[in-house]
Amino acid sequence: MEAVFSYIIGLGAAVMMPIIFTILGVCIGINFSKALSSGLRVGVGFVGLSVVTALLTSSLGPALGKVVDIYGLELQVFDMGWPAAASVAYNTLVGSFIIPVCLGVNLVLLLLGCTRTVNIDLWNYWHFAFIGAVIYFMTGSIMWGFFAAIVCYIVTLVLADMSAERFQKFYPGMEGISIPQPFCQGFMPFAVAINKVLDYVPGINKVNIDSEGMKKKFGLFGEPLFLGVLIGIIIGCLACESWQAVVDNIPATLGLGIKMGAVMELIPRITSLFIEGLKPISEATRELIAKKFGADKKFYIGMSPALVIGHPTTLVVSLLLIPVTLVMAVFLPGNQFLPLASLAGMFYVFVMVLPYTGGNVLRSIIVGLVVLAIGLYFVTWMAPDFTSAAHSVALAHPDDASVRVPEGFSAGALDFASSPLSTVIYAAMKYMSHIGAALLTIATFALVAWNRIQINKK
Repeated sequence: MEAVFSYIIGLGAAVMMPIIFTILGVCIGINFSKALSSGLRVGVGFVGLSVVTALLTSSLGPALGKVVDIYGLELQVFDMGWPAAASVAYNTLVGSFIIPVCLGVNLVLLLLGCTRTVNIDLWNYWHFAFIGAVIYFMTGSIMWGFFAAIVCYIVTLVLADMSAERFQKFYPGMEGISIPQPFCQGFMPFAVAINKVLDYVPGINKVNIDSEGMKKKFGLFGEPLFLGVLIGIIIGCLACESWQAVVDNIPATLGLGIKMGAVMELIPRITSLFIEGLKPISEATRELIAKKFGADKKFYIGMSPALVIGHPTTLVVSLLLIPVTLVMAVFLPGNQFLPLASLAGMFYVFVMVLPYTGGNVLRSIIVGLVVLAIGLYFVTWMAPDFTSAAHSVALAHPDDASVRVPEGFSAGALDFASSPLSTVIYAAMKYMSHIGAALLTIATFALVAWNRIQINKK
């Protein structure tokens, strides 16, 4: 079982998505060539996104590393980044079986009418394996590990259903799609609550500037492309020890600025491929469901948040918050986590925030500041148990350098350890044991029952 699913995961989304979408398209009545074309566009989109993300991390990482060295910003929790966190998650007993277990749970909930989402985003199942692995190594019980992973999976499906209509309304071309990824959905309740509070804050409740409004108000200076170049140049200058070094490194600094600008410009163009690929599938799915079950019946295809990270507001807000997050990490009392390798995951924080802030740049920045500040503490808090999981995986896989934690450091990752959803599950199991498990069970059943009632009403 481990070998089979490790092989599937190893193929990656770029290879498996064309296969999955071709099979899905043929099953719902699309001719083979059109289904294959849709799948290939989605696959190419994942390839393009991975290339651009690699450009971001390979360009920004060394510069930020120099900034850390020059200003002595090093903290005690080492940022392993999401690839290492995913490797730790999948290379455990929980991770080996997470795909069939969660697909089984998804099928049962669909048959019982408790969810509308069919989660085919297999590559992000590592998020569920992650919290399961941490609980497994914390408690020493494989059953508690699977319990935590399943609770996280079910709650995420409910949140995906709850937010699907809002998500589809905000992002054009996403009809029939939901986002069952716990990192993104964990921030959704914060976005709802903070946005509601901001409605009553004088001054802020009058400001309504989205990405298009920024372009109109500031012209070139409000475009993601220019902001990317500017932030890249600023970081390049900060990575120099003296003014003479700034002068000597002008070519490298300008090069970093252009690369950052390229990332901001290319991500939206690449994510448009996802929409092109998904459109025939989502249209055919809606038609089939309406024909077989009636116009009121709805199902959602659960997909990766990568589909929509190219939204201009996401790019602008993420880019502005990268340096701010570094400053917060250093000066927040008690925080020990400095995000470097995880900074590429910043884009994913805002996928489910924007539908509730309406793409308002100021409100999205405020929500981002709050959730990232809290998230830094969550990573610091979970670090000891994540480190224990990483050490165990490193002993079992001595050839995998990515899962090794440097001597004298704890392990952390912004991508999921900072999620409120994982932290609630972690806290309940760590500090309340069986009582916490009972409370999680009751809350999960209550959410599922409520979701079923809402589905039946509609």
